[in-house]
Parts: sequence; structure tokens; C-alpha cells
Amino acid sequence: MIICNIEELSGFVKEIIKELGADGIVLLQGNLASGKTTFVREFVKKLGLHVEVSSPTFSILNEYEDRVCHYDIYQNGVDGFLQSGLLEKLDEPKYHLVEWADDRFEDILKKMGFDYMKIEIKPIEDKRGYICTHSK
Repeated sequence: MIICNIEELSGFVKEIIKELGADGIVLLQGNLASGKTTFVREFVKKLGLHVEVSSPTFSILNEYEDRVCHYDIYQNGVDGFLQSGLLEKLDEPKYHLVEWADDRFEDILKKMGFDYMKIEIKPIEDKRGYICTHSK
């Protein structure tokens, strides 16, 4: 587990981007207000994109400068994600950051042959703990 405060998040995100390379799928898990969207905001900032990052809770997907796809499947769940046809979008060579991805979503990615990184975020006082695992 990596533990960092908001000021240290930038360095952690930089390491994640380095590990992913030019693109990749990142599943973000954590309770409400654990910092999933904050992680995405820092990720986009670290890529040098100057855009407003907000959680796509109702639209399911926000795209940032054709480099980052930010999904939030909380509202419609895995079924809503599948029905929207967004699974095919994961084939695009971009960064795909998915908030609220659960075990069922992971199973689908595995069956489809997608590699991904999962980051579980846990609040620890005024910091966050990040547990990273890979599908490989």
C-alpha cells in the first residue's frame, strides 16, 4: 500500500503513468468520497492536459482531449456500461480510467482479454492509501 496526502499524489500518479506506458485501463475502487475523481484529476493534470475534470456520474463517460476516457459506472452499473456500447471503446489506444468497477466488471475484462491495473483507494485520516494490482 502506498500512502500519500494530496500534495504527494502527483508523484504517485507519475509512477502509475510511467508503469502504464502510452495507454491502459485503470479501475478505481473505493467508497464514496475516497478520492477516485481526485486521482483522475491529478492523472489528467500530470499528462499536461488543461481541462476541467469532473465525475461523469450521469453521462457515464467524459473524454479529455482524445487521450483520456473517464468512466463512472456507479449510477448505471456494469449492465448500463455494457448496454451503452462503451466496452468496445476500451480497445482505443487511450488511458481508460473507470470509477466504481467491481468484480463483475473485472471478470468481463478478463474474459475479453483486456489487461488492466486496479487501484483500491482507502481514506486514512487526511491521507489516502492506494493498493495497486495488475491483471497479468
